[in-house]
Amino acid sequence: MPETEKDTKTEPRPWEYSLYIPNDPRAVTVSRRTLRLILTIHGLIGLVDVAELLASELVSNAVRHTEGPAALRVRWSAGVLRIGAWDADPRPPEPPRELGQLIEPESEDGRGLGMVVACADLWGWQPLSRFGNRGKYVWCELATGVSTCA
Repeated sequence: MPETEKDTKTEPRPWEYSLYIPNDPRAVTVSRRTLRLILTIHGLIGLVDVAELLASELVSNAVRHTEGPAALRVRWSAGVLRIGAWDADPRPPEPPRELGQLIEPESEDGRGLGMVVACADLWGWQPLSRFGNRGKYVWCELATGVSTCA
């Protein structure tokens, strides 16, 4: 294989984006559309739908359940996409419920982390401080293989 052909087959370099958002329900739409643009530009079209769903859930929780600012962070490294949301509430997130165990099927609450668990390859949370504000960072990961929700 010629040297120039070999160079084009290398693993893409890692990258990361952060979007700081106000405590406003419209921030969910802004975050979702920004994520779609980032993934499209980086050629990760196959992850867009699931990644948008996961980011929407994480950012929605950050905006709905806290009163302070929030941030969306998107990182790509070694074939793994990590999506995370920081918020100003240091308390751990509520434990995720299985999607089939919702008390009221028409309820708009209680699905968020259950969907993250069902769709992501891995998820977690950790306490985190940003700019002197205590809070938490809830994240999930998608591998580039198959991205489907269970």
